[in-house]
Amino acid sequence: MARTKNCDVKDLRLAGEGKRRILWADGDMPVLALIRQRFGREKPLRGRRISGCLHITAETANLARTLTAGGAELVLCASNPLSTQDDVAAALVKHFGVRVYAVRGEGRRKYYDHIAAACRHRPSITIDDGADLLNALHTNLKRYAGGVVASMEETTTGMIRLRAMEAAGQLKTPIIAVNDADTKHLFDNRYGTGQSTIDGIIRATDFLLAGKRVVVCGYGWCGRGVATRARGAGANVIVCEVNPVRALEAVMDGYLVMPVAAAAAVGDLFVTTTGDINVIDVPHFRKMKDGAIVCNSGHFNVELNLAGLAKLARKIRRGVRRGVDEFVLPGGKRIYLLAEGRLVNLACAEGHPASVMDMSFAVQALSAEYAVRNAGKLQVRVHPVPAEIDSWVARLKLKTMGVRIDGLTKQQKQYLASSHMGT
Repeated sequence: MARTKNCDVKDLRLAGEGKRRILWADGDMPVLALIRQRFGREKPLRGRRISGCLHITAETANLARTLTAGGAELVLCASNPLSTQDDVAAALVKHFGVRVYAVRGEGRRKYYDHIAAACRHRPSITIDDGADLLNALHTNLKRYAGGVVASMEETTTGMIRLRAMEAAGQLKTPIIAVNDADTKHLFDNRYGTGQSTIDGIIRATDFLLAGKRVVVCGYGWCGRGVATRARGAGANVIVCEVNPVRALEAVMDGYLVMPVAAAAAVGDLFVTTTGDINVIDVPHFRKMKDGAIVCNSGHFNVELNLAGLAKLARKIRRGVRRGVDEFVLPGGKRIYLLAEGRLVNLACAEGHPASVMDMSFAVQALSAEYAVRNAGKLQVRVHPVPAEIDSWVARLKLKTMGVRIDGLTKQQKQYLASSHMGT
């Protein structure tokens, strides 16, 4: 274990492979690369301390390179105990001079020790994936929060927590809702989560999707992505929802829609994507068929009642395959849990492809610049990403893909700005 005052990573000898992975991902992140070039010239983050609680992946490493190119003093910790790529963490420390506190498989105590290390950096900007860092700065580690001018949050689960804090009057820091930017959630959440979740399931289980009943709990953008990719692989997809509008969308998108209790009896594979607690509960586990596979692609593992499943089980066999635990219920029925109920796409695969994270992290980098430019001016509430950032990222992404689009003529602009013309 490579542990010093400035880092806690598994093994610095992994840094060579990590650097290769980072540079490979960089080749598919052209928008972020252009921002990094400009940041290198202009140094818009000069002297700013930034703490990030993020998945330590090759794609995140390229965001880190961009922030440091802009002059930021950066510290990173993991936002999930099983999402760290240890070789990437080592490379960030050894080759890119970033302080990293993250080890794949770290226990709960070390996980929060690492968050504390990021807090002790006394950041002026925080970047969160799940709001654990900002929550710590609002509670037991608030003594380090005095200089925070803004925080960016890039996941749906984190935004749920932060909006709850805002509603309760507990928020003390302006929040920029990076997750809600169109160039983030319409692509990262849908296409990124969809592909990487299926990738993680197949790597862990060698499961054939064709002809199977796949139950997707939640039909937000992440759930839509998983459902689309599963159907594309030949699965019969069942959607479970509590929101009547989303449920209606799922019906009209061609999926079967039913309660979890009904789906539990017929599903072969279950994927949660809701951001809520106990979406799959003990009564559902009892109804599942022998050999059912259960996993989660929401941020926290609370979507599955794991304590209830363990209590229900007569026997638990850990690691029957890498990332797969077997729970044997009374009567001999087996349920297979992937990735300890944590993010299956990161714990069993490599997370979202670099091309889609190019947009998410471009928005993140530009939002950090926006926060610095507006330090002291932003009200303590949740703010949307400025529309011009969304538009710029989308246009540049299209350009890097070789796609051209139309522009409005002068006449068309006048028509859209007028109320006088009718039939």
